[in-house]
Amino acid sequence: MTNKTNDTAIILFDGVCNFCNASVNFIIAHDKKNHFKFAAIQSKIGEGLLKKYNIDESITDSAVLIENNKSYIKSAAVLRITKHLNGLYPLLYLLIIIPPFIRDGVYDFISRNRYKWFGKKESCMIPTDEMKSKFIV
Repeated sequence: MTNKTNDTAIILFDGVCNFCNASVNFIIAHDKKNHFKFAAIQSKIGEGLLKKYNIDESITDSAVLIENNKSYIKSAAVLRITKHLNGLYPLLYLLIIIPPFIRDGVYDFISRNRYKWFGKKESCMIPTDEMKSKFIV
């Protein structure tokens, strides 16, 4: 694992959420240019980055994107992530034209129900040896 956070897009995710962990695995599989690094929101680095970028965890506790020294939350984070994936996924970024209150409403609905629908772990995910280079600590 690495401590480098400069010049890298960082995705903070809910480390105990099964849906969030599946999403991280999906992003890793479709991030052929290795644009992203990951950290659990619950980790020390995750907590530190939330503070550094003045992100209120009560507003978002499932996905944060930090890219080019800017932070993005909720649907803006998800859509910006799709821009860097391979295949047709970058086309999803076109959904950015939908007003944020609608996009974030859908995001919040999924976020509120993610544990009920997908379950949760007792502790944060531990990356496999193959994935360790994608995570920061």
